[in-house]
Amino acid sequence: MTSVYRRWTRFLAVILATGVTVFIAQTPTWAGAGPEDSAVNQTLHCETRAEALLQRMTPEEKIGQMVMALPHDDPHGMPDEQTRKAIQQYHVGSFILYHRNDPGSATRYNNRLQRWAADTRLGIPLLLSADFEYGTLQHVRRGTTGFPRPMGIGATRSLKETAVAARITAREARAMGFHWNYAPLADVNTRPENPVIGVRSFGEKTRLVSDMTAAFVRATQKERVIATPKHFPGHGDTDTDSHLDLPVVTYDRETLEKVHLPPFRAAIDAGADAVMTAHVVVRAIDPHLPATLSPQVLTGLLREEMGFEGIIVTDSMSMDAIDEHWGTAEAAVMSVKAGADIVMSTGSDGTFADLVETVEGLREAYRSGELSEKRIDQSVRRILRTKCEYGLFEDRIQSPKKAEHISGHPSHLKQASRIIRHSITLVKNDDVLPWDPGDGGTILVTGVHRAEELGAEMDRISSAQFIIRETETDRPTDGEIEEIVRMAKKADRVIVTTYSKDRLPPEQKKLVASLMKADKPLVAVSLGLPYDLKEYPQVPAYLATYAMDPWPGFTPDPPVLTEVAKVVFGAEPGGRLPVTISEEYPYGHGISYGH
Repeated sequence: MTSVYRRWTRFLAVILATGVTVFIAQTPTWAGAGPEDSAVNQTLHCETRAEALLQRMTPEEKIGQMVMALPHDDPHGMPDEQTRKAIQQYHVGSFILYHRNDPGSATRYNNRLQRWAADTRLGIPLLLSADFEYGTLQHVRRGTTGFPRPMGIGATRSLKETAVAARITAREARAMGFHWNYAPLADVNTRPENPVIGVRSFGEKTRLVSDMTAAFVRATQKERVIATPKHFPGHGDTDTDSHLDLPVVTYDRETLEKVHLPPFRAAIDAGADAVMTAHVVVRAIDPHLPATLSPQVLTGLLREEMGFEGIIVTDSMSMDAIDEHWGTAEAAVMSVKAGADIVMSTGSDGTFADLVETVEGLREAYRSGELSEKRIDQSVRRILRTKCEYGLFEDRIQSPKKAEHISGHPSHLKQASRIIRHSITLVKNDDVLPWDPGDGGTILVTGVHRAEELGAEMDRISSAQFIIRETETDRPTDGEIEEIVRMAKKADRVIVTTYSKDRLPPEQKKLVASLMKADKPLVAVSLGLPYDLKEYPQVPAYLATYAMDPWPGFTPDPPVLTEVAKVVFGAEPGGRLPVTISEEYPYGHGISYGH
């Protein structure tokens, strides 16, 4: 629903609440009403429902709604007793989940949380969230669908494909009981060495990021899952990881307005119902405080100037950018005073003690008058209204069997494979590719991280003999390099993987340079950022895959290498660079085989 409709219907709700609350709350969509009438009726219903609940809530119950926690597991893989206390004793209103095994168990887990919430005095449902930036595969490891990292989506240049990925992700998420996706990234990745955004961004151009952000938001929310453009007002120009320290950006207000804010404006115009804050100091707005703690950024810029009316949720308050400078309780209070509605309290290690410290800090701020009841009610009203608008009061429990059927459905996987193929970018090709899968001979597949997987995929579709040698780490030793070069001399063709999350390690550069001296047909494949080619520009062929984010091993990777193997053996690559590598390989560059 547009912001105009929201403002109008909320105005009506305030006028009508005292006299006809019961009538509105119980009246279904009027017969014959069109889509706009239905939206107005739903908003009126949820406004009055939120008001009715708010009047019955204690201050402790209200504060709990403003806290997002991390659940913990018992020995059977279900939520533990402390998680139950978080819901029933501390009234926590939302959770973020990581690393579930499969759709069935994830659904049963979420159902347990919701049943505990239903067994409270007011029975208010939980908002259950996750980072599904590239599909539910990101945090439900088996039986789900994975898409390219967002930069790979950017390489497709397709708003249709963006919407398909968002829609399938949301459909699977909702089936498992997730209502809130912390995606898309609306960050414009203007700094190649950015250590925390990188392939998580759609690209370096504001227009591309804006269009894809809006498409993702619309498709996600159409499937009744909240979309969350992040990290406001932009994390794309930082050279510091906010998980480890506090980044500061020094560009002027004009740069902020022209480059970094438009994707968030596009998201708001598309109807985004949540925005996540950045733990970044934006000196053009507030030279002292990071956005998460800054009234000038959250209230002044986001609420008042940009007109955003949805939920403002903080990024994790456990990140060192916040925790090391202000501490859990103080930062929680500061963020709410700044304008945040929900504090993501996952603590330094997500402990129950950290959660209690956050809740108690907010309660004490209320008791002392530092946080007024009016300020708390503003956020809680917004949270309750959103829970109603997304149907949580009627649809909180999901079927594990249905979730297993929907998630990872063959039609979803087929569409994901197509999008992945369209994302792979052939950047350079000096008459090296494609290779004929029936040529035989010997192929060495080497490099870092996923070389073994790539070799297995190539072996599956080729009659060649394979030598596969993955390095022990992303910094191969001189001994490893010497051994790999000896293998290359015995092979007919060589393919090498490299990976960078900011700058390519010099040891990988040395590996590629040494392989070039073996004088064999050589293909380099970047697994992370596409900028690796700058470090070995003489390589005869180069593919960019955008497959791995800054945390190899922590987050799973989408099934990109299956499609890379097909491209190596003749399938047409479809990607165009969503960033600039160099003058020779600018934004928009991408070549094909010309079949």
